[in-house]
Amino acid sequence: MKKLSERTKANMDVVLEETCRQLPYGGDHDSRRFIAERLIKAAEAGHSTLGELGIVARRALAELTGKDGRGKDGQG
Repeated sequence: MKKLSERTKANMDVVLEETCRQLPYGGDHDSRRFIAERLIKAAEAGHSTLGELGIVARRALAELTGKDGRGKDGQG
């Protein structure tokens, strides 16, 4: 696992909170974890700006809510 800078971690926190506000009650634990895992993978791959992480989080949210035509399990 790649060591993430404090700045990247802060950006991840901001993006996670902003994204989860779109879910009822700020999202349940599993939903938040799903998005957070995507953010961690992206950050480890070198994507650390608010913009980059925001894109990753929005894609994860769309996948989670089925707006991409699939679902969290990738089926559909």
